[in-house]
Amino acid sequence: MDRFQAMQLFVRIVNLGSFTKAAAELDIPRATATQTIKQLEARLGVRLLARTTRHVAATEEGVAYHQRCTAILADLERAEHAFTESALKPQGKLRIDLSGTLWRHVLAPMLPEFCERHPRITVDVSVQDRRVDLVKEGVDCALRIGTLQDSSLVGRRLTDLPQLTCASAGYVARHGRPGSPDELAAHRMVAYVSASSGKALPLEFQVEGRLASLTLASTVAVRNGDAYVAAGEAGFGLIQVPYYHVQRQLEAGTLVELLPRFRPPSLPLSVLYPAQRHLPLRVRVFVDWLSARMAVTPGASTCT
Repeated sequence: MDRFQAMQLFVRIVNLGSFTKAAAELDIPRATATQTIKQLEARLGVRLLARTTRHVAATEEGVAYHQRCTAILADLERAEHAFTESALKPQGKLRIDLSGTLWRHVLAPMLPEFCERHPRITVDVSVQDRRVDLVKEGVDCALRIGTLQDSSLVGRRLTDLPQLTCASAGYVARHGRPGSPDELAAHRMVAYVSASSGKALPLEFQVEGRLASLTLASTVAVRNGDAYVAAGEAGFGLIQVPYYHVQRQLEAGTLVELLPRFRPPSLPLSVLYPAQRHLPLRVRVFVDWLSARMAVTPGASTCT
């Protein structure tokens, strides 16, 4: 029996005035109770209980020890209650990492709903293009677009983000509107340079059930999603982006969709978090909320 259990037993013996009643209440043999108190007294070097055949009472030292034990056990109970209450009411700092475009166009507009629902959670958003190490940098979860790499992280797929090919209205006026990918030879694209390979990503089209890749000449190369869209708006050529990233420009007419019958494959959007036996409730409620919310978010998962 550990020290806290011995304290608990001692307090119950004093309160009930009986070894037998205390042992029965704690569901332990009376012999175990007797032996535990003997060991406790030996460790402290004082006699805690005065025993008679009919009654048990605390000695002067026992009274003082009883007061200390009662206070310690009360503190322990309050601490456990606080954590139990915390488990029922999510709270604390939630650290999220995602790209700037996902933050501005997807998460930021809907996040007030989550914060209103969980006022005890504060959100710390890290917006950057590099891939952070969630475990080393203490990040609770991250939103990622694309196929997930094998890792020790847990990935939960939220939705598929439709992509499209577009160019500025001015570019289309100058170079015409192609009817199929076969008509793109004379066109240009904005080169998006992959952070992992250092090479420009090709344009992709779904043609009769197969995936066709095509690299066009380019004048401008970028390494950032916002810069990519800005270069497209400036008329430097074709770009391929998730619909949510250019919804406003399409509605305003500054960008025009091209080749709608040959759209690129949709991109999976996932939330990642470290594998843990007991996932913090603040993370679990955020992931569950985000999953439900993304299923009904206009612009993030639909493309008409």
